[in-house]
Amino acid sequence: MRRFRVPDVVIRRLVIYLRILNEMELETGPHYISSQELGQRAGVSPAQVRKDLASFGEFGKQGVGYEAHNLREELRSILNQDRPIKVAIFGLGELGRALTRYLNRCPHGEECDVFHITAIFDSDPRKIGQTFEGVQVSPPDALPAKMEREGLDIAIMTVPASAAQMVADLCVQAGIQALLNFAPVKLFVPDNVRVHYSDVTLELQQLSFYLS
Repeated sequence: MRRFRVPDVVIRRLVIYLRILNEMELETGPHYISSQELGQRAGVSPAQVRKDLASFGEFGKQGVGYEAHNLREELRSILNQDRPIKVAIFGLGELGRALTRYLNRCPHGEECDVFHITAIFDSDPRKIGQTFEGVQVSPPDALPAKMEREGLDIAIMTVPASAAQMVADLCVQAGIQALLNFAPVKLFVPDNVRVHYSDVTLELQQLSFYLS
């Protein structure tokens, strides 16, 4: 797949470009934007903007720039955000609840609007069968049936470190190819499965180095 050969840093910048275009469309409506303006807002050079976009095709007109709405739609397509993305939460603790609320209450038109929590899994018998933010909580072993019925695109893992690898294995076996892991542990998955990590404690530990 081409998208797996594109450096991570380029994808991160594309996400930033899309965020800028989303904000500008809400502010000013349809218009043209130059690579200089887009780069200035993103904190990169105009040449970097042009190089990043050239990885996926030809955009814009020399001397005119990019038609902002069209570029926004192209980036949404490149990032697979031109359709609803179904997300599963594993672990309905405080973090799992907060993320579910955030995504499922996202205002229409906001960048988070494309992501929808459509499945929640938890191993606590007291939570199984309950409904949270309109989604019924299921046991983890219900994942294959849920995947077969409606499909899931991304799994967010807010489980303890001791359970993270087991949950990752379940997701891989069910066919989920993108995981966002909040547990402070490295996951071992096949090459065709993408894992991103979010560790607040690790970030705080790094920031503490810069304290005066």
